[in-house]
Amino acid sequence: MAHLFAKTRLLEAKIDEYLDHTSEVGLLFVEAVKDYLEHRHDEFESRRRHVTELERHADDLRKGIERQLYAETLIPESRGDVLGILEHTDTVINAVKMTLMRMSAERPQIPEGLARDYVELADYGCRAVQELVAGIRGFFRGAASVSDCVHKVAFWEKEADKIVERLRRDIFQADFDLSRKMHLGEFVMRIGMVSDAAEEVSDRLAISAIKRSI
Repeated sequence: MAHLFAKTRLLEAKIDEYLDHTSEVGLLFVEAVKDYLEHRHDEFESRRRHVTELERHADDLRKGIERQLYAETLIPESRGDVLGILEHTDTVINAVKMTLMRMSAERPQIPEGLARDYVELADYGCRAVQELVAGIRGFFRGAASVSDCVHKVAFWEKEADKIVERLRRDIFQADFDLSRKMHLGEFVMRIGMVSDAAEEVSDRLAISAIKRSI
């Protein structure tokens, strides 16, 4: 595949910055969850605020990219795919932001015995995000690695699903009252949504890559 932005380097730089933010949000996510579970609340709040700042900046970047694509009629043959991928990548960033915001506001009381699984679930979400970012960069640069990255996103999403199922089973079989079970279970689903969102974008990325290769 040819380089998508051979004549639009400034646009490519903006998209690179957007993807840098997406990657950093994924890395901050798992570290913030660790901070929360190890009761480092100042560090947790600092990372949560950092994610919010990155989300805001990424949103501005995405809107600027959209305006430039339309105003300068750049890459008209691939514009729909590019915009679709970036818009859906925004759902990954939002999933991280909303999960951390609700952890901050609701302060779920997660038992120590389950903390390791919560961290592992967040870690798999982070890994899915990193593979997604690598795949999107590959798509824009015409690399052959897109399908490999899409496969790895799916792998980490499936691993995350296993943790979700195990955690929910452990929670609902434990001797907690029902309201606590529901609260803990909700945060399992919320953390798991990060890898789900990454997989949804990677599915779209795979289709776009196939279209470009025809």
